[in-house]
Amino acid sequence: MVRAVVCVTGMPGSGKTAIARCLSNYLGTYVNMGDVVRSRAAELGIEITSDNLARLAQELRREHGLDVVAREVSKSFTNQSSVVVVDGVRSLDEVRYFSKIAPTVVVAVHASPKARFERLKKRGREDDPSAYSGFLERDCRELELGLGFVIALADIVVVNEERDVVDVCEEALRKTQKVLNSVLTQS
Repeated sequence: MVRAVVCVTGMPGSGKTAIARCLSNYLGTYVNMGDVVRSRAAELGIEITSDNLARLAQELRREHGLDVVAREVSKSFTNQSSVVVVDGVRSLDEVRYFSKIAPTVVVAVHASPKARFERLKKRGREDDPSAYSGFLERDCRELELGLGFVIALADIVVVNEERDVVDVCEEALRKTQKVLNSVLTQS
């Protein structure tokens, strides 16, 4: 049984994956929500682009419910007895689903649009936008999924800009451990 779920959220390029991986090094297992959608796209023979993944994610949610990606990710939780760190939560429906499994803490990672766009250009993943207009369109799609609500209602917020990522990770870990301790003693 899962002890707790730590949902890491943030706009594309905010650094949520770096923070989620850091947290999982200390707290438990790492899983990535986007990998579920990318894997499904590959199964269906869909080219991995930002637009295609967005359409597929919206279609999956429309056909199978707003928490479908969370349900798929949670299948990997079956033999976990630790904390599960979930990278890329995008809606309150997903947070609510994880909350049914175990006590849940939401960590939001924030960075400015300029910093995020520069990171995405450097990262160069096949679904990353290369033009700023595409970046803004992607941000709008993410916000339409409900990402802004998750960020606004997060238990913890860390700013990942003009700082060493190690410092941001340490801050996120310290704050997460504190909230987790509180949440786990209440359950």
